[in-house]
Amino acid sequence: MTIDLKENERIDDLQRNGYQIIQKKDGFCFGMDAVLLSGFAQVKAGEKAVDLGTGTGIIPILLEAKYEGLHYTGLEIQEEMADMARRSVALNHLEEKVSIVTGDIKEASRLLGAASFDVVTSNPPYMNDSHGLKNPNLPKAIARHEVLCTLEDVVREAARLLRPGGRFYMVHRPHRLIEIITALKEQKLEPKRMKLVHPFVDREANMVLIEAVRGGKSMIKVEAPIIVYKEPGVYTEQIYTVYGY
Repeated sequence: MTIDLKENERIDDLQRNGYQIIQKKDGFCFGMDAVLLSGFAQVKAGEKAVDLGTGTGIIPILLEAKYEGLHYTGLEIQEEMADMARRSVALNHLEEKVSIVTGDIKEASRLLGAASFDVVTSNPPYMNDSHGLKNPNLPKAIARHEVLCTLEDVVREAARLLRPGGRFYMVHRPHRLIEIITALKEQKLEPKRMKLVHPFVDREANMVLIEAVRGGKSMIKVEAPIIVYKEPGVYTEQIYTVYGY
């Protein structure tokens, strides 16, 4: 299938199922956090999943490659990014399985329907220090800083989108862990699994993966950590085998 690339775009191989993705040459590209989230999340046969702030659509596309879910939706506020995601969906012939919706995370449950998903995923902006940004509308700023939505917005809408017993998967930064757990508990999303991610075995964690269940009982399992690199530029076997990257 021929897909029209716009100026400053490229096609990258996802190294899974032959899938590819369209990204900006100098724009915000998906990173290891998206790959790890797609490996940490679980979508069972027949389940419907939605990704909040999907960007290029990387997480729905990777989840569709890995799991037998019924349908995957990506919600993205920036029309340029949403358009890129839709073209990636078409490039991989996934129009029947993956939908990209343009819309605001803060309106997610109204746009997509309350209690209508089994799984919600999100790789939200990590930084809450959005003051001082020279241009808060730049795609990179929107992806990295809480310019258009806060952690609380993401968690609230995830809770509203999930059916009772549904699962929310998020990747974030460890330094905001207390804030994250507080926000989850306030929305009756009970943290059930947590995994810390370390760039190297002797470095402190720089990412945290969390699974929370809507209306779940209070008990969390802290799983073995992920070590990304065994030496600079060389992934550990764990990255290759568990995450297929």
